[in-house]
Amino acid sequence: MSTLIPDETLDAILVMQLTIAWAGEGRCSPRRLGWWDTDLIDDAGGGDFFARLLPQTHAWASLEAVREVARRTDAKARGKMADPDKMRSLYFLGFEVDEQLGDRLASHKRSGKKPAEALALPLPLTADFSKEKLVATLQGDVPFTTVPNGRQLKGQRPEAPDVLVKRLAAALVPLAEQYPLPFFKLEG
Repeated sequence: MSTLIPDETLDAILVMQLTIAWAGEGRCSPRRLGWWDTDLIDDAGGGDFFARLLPQTHAWASLEAVREVARRTDAKARGKMADPDKMRSLYFLGFEVDEQLGDRLASHKRSGKKPAEALALPLPLTADFSKEKLVATLQGDVPFTTVPNGRQLKGQRPEAPDVLVKRLAAALVPLAEQYPLPFFKLEG
């Protein structure tokens, strides 16, 4: 039996995932972090395609697409590690949590609200990108060890998934040229 996660918790996780996915784009102008070779959000790029294809839900579709690119990048990086299924990362929180996040995102998409109305996004995803503002948003001094292909967080893994994601997001700082794969290793 799965544990039902409150909507507020799922929203807090989605806020972090979507913000980082947006910030990771590299084909946009001006370029953001460049962790994935996409431009799916901006009106001058893929956002225009989604607006013409899906006029009612284009903002959500763009965010969902860039989140999927981030998830795949995360999965590819985890695949280079020993026991990738025994890790928890920003875009791999375990089957039950990941399924509920997908359902919550679909619910938002059907709601008719714009992302900025439905979620407390820390940065306006239509504004110019600022590394300094992103770093301030990710806030926190999280100890980690740099290992080949990632950053392994030190200390106890938080049980609450939103707290876990906040710590994982904080471990993105300092920002790197490539997605640094912050992760916790599962015990056992």
